[in-house]
Amino acid sequence: MKWTGQFSGYSASAFRKDLISGCIVGIVAIPLGMAFAIASGVKPEYGLYTTIIAGILISLLGGSRFQIGGPTGAFIPILLAIVIQYGYENLLIAGFLAGICLVLMGLLRLGSLIRFIPKPVTVGFTSGIAVIIFSGQISNFLGLQGVERHEYFFYNMKEIVLRISSMNLYSVLIAAICLATLIITPKYLPKVPSSLVGIIVSTLIAAWLFPGKVTTIGSAYGIIPGGLPQFAPLELTWDRVVMMLQPALIIAMLGSIESLLSAVVADEITGTRHNSNRELIGQGVANMVTPLFGGIPATGAIARTATNIKSGAVSPISGIIHGVVVLMIVVLFAPYASNIPLASMAPILMVVAWNMSEYKTFTHMLRTRTADSLILLVTFLLTVFTTLTVAVQAGLALAVILFIKRMSSMLAVNKVLPDHSSNKEKVQPHMVTEDRDCPQIGIYNVEGTLFFGASYTFESFGQKLLAAPDLRVVLLRMGKVPFMDTTGESNFSRLINRLMERGVVVIISGIRPQPKKLLLKTGCYSMIGEDRFFEHTGEALNYALENIQYNKCLGCTQYAFRECTKLSTKENLNDKHIS
Repeated sequence: MKWTGQFSGYSASAFRKDLISGCIVGIVAIPLGMAFAIASGVKPEYGLYTTIIAGILISLLGGSRFQIGGPTGAFIPILLAIVIQYGYENLLIAGFLAGICLVLMGLLRLGSLIRFIPKPVTVGFTSGIAVIIFSGQISNFLGLQGVERHEYFFYNMKEIVLRISSMNLYSVLIAAICLATLIITPKYLPKVPSSLVGIIVSTLIAAWLFPGKVTTIGSAYGIIPGGLPQFAPLELTWDRVVMMLQPALIIAMLGSIESLLSAVVADEITGTRHNSNRELIGQGVANMVTPLFGGIPATGAIARTATNIKSGAVSPISGIIHGVVVLMIVVLFAPYASNIPLASMAPILMVVAWNMSEYKTFTHMLRTRTADSLILLVTFLLTVFTTLTVAVQAGLALAVILFIKRMSSMLAVNKVLPDHSSNKEKVQPHMVTEDRDCPQIGIYNVEGTLFFGASYTFESFGQKLLAAPDLRVVLLRMGKVPFMDTTGESNFSRLINRLMERGVVVIISGIRPQPKKLLLKTGCYSMIGEDRFFEHTGEALNYALENIQYNKCLGCTQYAFRECTKLSTKENLNDKHIS
């Protein structure tokens, strides 16, 4: 049987491929789900519930055929901060509100806006999050006792230093065994999930050789319950909603970025194309439903999505199967997971942090020593030492400021004259010299964007024009002005108005559609006069020669314009000859 719609062409053969990939990803997701939950400051089963519910809903409702959703490392510092400051119950409310925000973003078709976030900002906060995750697992790796979790990096590092005397050598050994397994397994058993092998091997060694010597999930968080997650409605009040709105917006922002980045990665691997707005809606619904079963916020997981594709996935069915596999294992084997040492979970998260750090991209951007390097470094440091919210806001603000600075420096206004040594006698700036210039006619190339950031440059040009006592005609060649904003138009109109008050004739050539449309709306176009707008420079010069009276100057026998340009006949002033 073949299906239609989203599963068009789906067959039994495709289902077999989805079944295999779904089982593989489900097995991979189990240790990660528990590890992410523990690192986020909540019980490990909540990570499993998120993997099950969000994983199924994101695959079922999302806009990517291969996306695997669930708890991710990127959320760890945010969720931990929320748990520390507001508590687990309010984290559920924040996740629910974030889901609403994501649905609204999808309905308002804001999915495409995510791609406008500069890469240095995303790499900066991703690398910063990786540092926080890695450093947050040092205490579990060393088996430190009595460590209190803090929201800020500095205080967490101080806590480790203060508790270093409580280091447990058994925990260090178990963590080292798990880490070695994580490194060796991919080399010899590339198709076997290394995280699962690492947990099983290290847990068995700890139970056999060091019983009771290391802290386990059960001793720290209690026995992981088997069975289905229980539905529990949220206690929503207006005060709670207002209090958790800002954390919810942070979760929604990061969730949208992570999910769409993951979908883009899937597109690059498979050559397909995702629906970004539908993806946001699917992510939103998943995050609205998951808290009702105790789950934490979820998003698209890049590593698991890539594993899903490499395992042969064909459709979203593989993601649904991955959630069902996790559910079956939780029902059948959850209590056994309580014996897993926390020291075994630490290397898994450290490896996740290393893989998500994008260290190659990070170092490459730093080596360029450009404005992007500064944006990257500022975002990274603020992510580590303050909060993700501050880091992203500062990174985006800095990116905008530096972009405006670069764009403003690109505006150039140069006086030009025809170059008779070229075949087409193009106007060139180098033809204007002290000995060869016209005080009555000024031909100017305007190149760049006329916007608020370039206002100073354009105003400086205007001051020079207004200071010229003998100026009779100004020809502005605007073929290289692609955009003009209202500030640029205001400065432009003010200059034109002041020139016309002095009796100077303003002629425009080559104006582009957007600036022309804006000048029509503001009335500047009619103020200049429709008959003084030309498509070609030659036409504009011809108009200037035929219709405007000039004064003789410097003892010239010709009009000043003809003398300085060395043009003695009107035939040379056509649009085919001068451009």
